[in-house]
Amino acid sequence: MARTKELTVEDKLKLLFDLQQVDSKIDNLRTLAGELPQEVKDMADEVEGLKTRLANIENEIKDCETQISDHRVRTENANASISRYKEQQNTVRNNREFDNLNKEIEYQELEIEASQRKIKHFSAELEARLADKAKTTKDIEERTVDLNQKRSELDQILAETKAETENLILKAADLEKKMTDERLLAAFKRIRKNAHNGLAVVKIERDSCGGCHAKIPAQRQLDIRMRKKIIVCEFCGRILVDPEL
Repeated sequence: MARTKELTVEDKLKLLFDLQQVDSKIDNLRTLAGELPQEVKDMADEVEGLKTRLANIENEIKDCETQISDHRVRTENANASISRYKEQQNTVRNNREFDNLNKEIEYQELEIEASQRKIKHFSAELEARLADKAKTTKDIEERTVDLNQKRSELDQILAETKAETENLILKAADLEKKMTDERLLAAFKRIRKNAHNGLAVVKIERDSCGGCHAKIPAQRQLDIRMRKKIIVCEFCGRILVDPEL
């Protein structure tokens, strides 16, 4: 049975560095698409909120129209009653009946005044609600256009990145299979998970750690360039590699 070739430290570092590059590309693709879904959701919620507001406004419009119609009917009924009472005054038998009819007429006149005030009030409310309806309808139309555009953008990005992301995932899985040191691979994944930017393997840049930018002593840099052992940053715990790797 053929033995699996033992990887050198340099081989392991190269594999980890390549794996880091692939994983970082996957992260970038997911970040690119990851911001848009939330934007689309927020915009969709806003449109739904505007539609709910529009429905409420339309109910208020119907209520105003009903109130105006009811008070117009009351006015008509009151006028009809006044006409009837005035006709009855022509046939009264005494002053008491005449005075009673006068009181009824005065009451109906007060009813007409109250209804006219209500009609004026609800007419002003109706005008305001109609203006609100027009503005809200326009807002819905504008936000829907923006939403559809953002959704189209998201769909396009997802379509463009889907194949690339899937290929990178397969490539990462292939690199992981080549890594015979399971403990080192597990450490790599743990560091990546804990790092805010997902970087577990970083290069030395200007004599500093490419992750936390802490200064690296000259002797330690020499050890890293020798590629004889796995060396991590003393400050952030990331695996360090030399730029020429």
